[in-house]
Amino acid sequence: MSGGRRRRRKIEVFTAGCPCCTEAVELVEFLAGTEHDVEIRDMHDPAVVAAAAGYGIRRLPAVVIDGRLTDNCAALGLDEETLTQAIVGPTRRPGNRALRRRRRGRPRSTSRGAR
Repeated sequence: MSGGRRRRRKIEVFTAGCPCCTEAVELVEFLAGTEHDVEIRDMHDPAVVAAAAGYGIRRLPAVVIDGRLTDNCAALGLDEETLTQAIVGPTRRPGNRALRRRRRGRPRSTSRGAR
């Protein structure tokens, strides 16, 4: 997208209402902010159970982003870093482009067209 804007994502959080699920919902809502659509799916609803089976969900909480199940749970609970990467994407560090250019032996240019 132009202007540095990211694509709006559809994020589904499958939950059974347990404390770990509640933590996952809060984290997803925090990371998504108002930039993405978040839907909380209650596993007590048979239709939600069927949808979860379609995604291959075997444990809760589970997060689906744009129709793809994320690998967001570590052995002892929610893996915040993995979930952040899935929702927000990789963080860009300023200066990396200049550093890579210098490593390849390219001189610094003052304009983008003069490479």
